[in-house]
Amino acid sequence: MFNPVRALAVCALALASFGAATALADEPILIKFSHVVADGTPKGQGALMFKQLVEERLGGKVKVEVYPNSSLYGDANELEALRNNEVQLLAPSLAKFDQYTKQLQVFDLPFLFDDLEAVNRFQKRAKGRQLLRSMEDHNIVGLAYWHNGMKQLSATRALHSPGDANGLSFRIQPSAVLEAQFKQIGANSQKLPFAEVFKALQSGQVQGAENPWSNIYSQKLHEVQPFISETNHGVLDYMLVSNSRFWYGIPHQVRVELEAIIDEVTYVVNKQAEAANQTDRQRIADSGKSQLITLTPEQRQAWRDAMRPVWEQFEGQIGSDVLKAAEAVNRKQRK
Repeated sequence: MFNPVRALAVCALALASFGAATALADEPILIKFSHVVADGTPKGQGALMFKQLVEERLGGKVKVEVYPNSSLYGDANELEALRNNEVQLLAPSLAKFDQYTKQLQVFDLPFLFDDLEAVNRFQKRAKGRQLLRSMEDHNIVGLAYWHNGMKQLSATRALHSPGDANGLSFRIQPSAVLEAQFKQIGANSQKLPFAEVFKALQSGQVQGAENPWSNIYSQKLHEVQPFISETNHGVLDYMLVSNSRFWYGIPHQVRVELEAIIDEVTYVVNKQAEAANQTDRQRIADSGKSQLITLTPEQRQAWRDAMRPVWEQFEGQIGSDVLKAAEAVNRKQRK
């Protein structure tokens, strides 16, 4: 039998649900951008620039909240938080993705890339872009590569040839490739948090390290490292990543606009990082506290030849196709 009271209640409930859904649809998409460095760094500036451009172009549709200095999540738990959609944007260093893909180890391979321009060419080509999608099975999608810089070797003795590193102990990030890199030239390695590097070098716990110029200067490592060889032997980069399900769930047109903004921000971040490294290199040279060693082309080739077995050791994990694509950007440059 028809019950008018019940019918009215059902209608009221339906209208309320519709109203709630409409209100929810009108809410802006929230993107929490968490990172572990200061606002003044290229990465920190990139996060703030992304927030500003989104507010200017997508105000009302998308809202961005930036959490610097590990204020929301730190190194230890940020990727798990991303996979759980508790945060929507991160920019960890490439070495942090080892448990999700081995292919990104290509950037750790020593003396694979001639210079930063070679790295740029690789990252912009098909295979480099493909690596951004290499973790989608783990609900992580890469959106861009952000530079920190090419790595240099610092030590308590002058490093001109691979044999000069024999017997020294170097601080490394957790990476099987980096461990193999130093073992290949008769050196030891210790995995230490970045915050502990200065004291470890100062005390003699380790005698060397590998860092971009900006890291060396900002952490005052040149004050406890009498020699720095300009090797440019590897790249320390970040990958801007999002939660796959979240990212592909954004309406297409909004996502296209966000990707365009990311392209703009990436260009600026990478230019800032390059400029910072050149400025800090000069500051280190001017300080007189560390002797800068420039390798001749022949010396650098000797390092590359000595390290080539490391490439072969990890080729199976990384993929021969990825390795060949990386080598190809160097061959093109030499023509």
